[in-house]
Amino acid sequence: MFGLGIVGLAIYAYTIYDVITSKFGGPNDRIVWILVVLFLPLLGTILWFVFGKKSTL
Repeated sequence: MFGLGIVGLAIYAYTIYDVITSKFGGPNDRIVWILVVLFLPLLGTILWFVFGKKSTL
């Protein structure tokens, strides 16, 4: 069980790093995504990889 926690924490940290280093069209997009990921950790991570990554391409 402890290993799953570390994997989850690593994915969460990578998501925050990925949001911070991504290029966005507008200046507020990054702030919104960071807040979504911080306040909704599991759902925010899923939303980022499903919808957020596509919006930065």
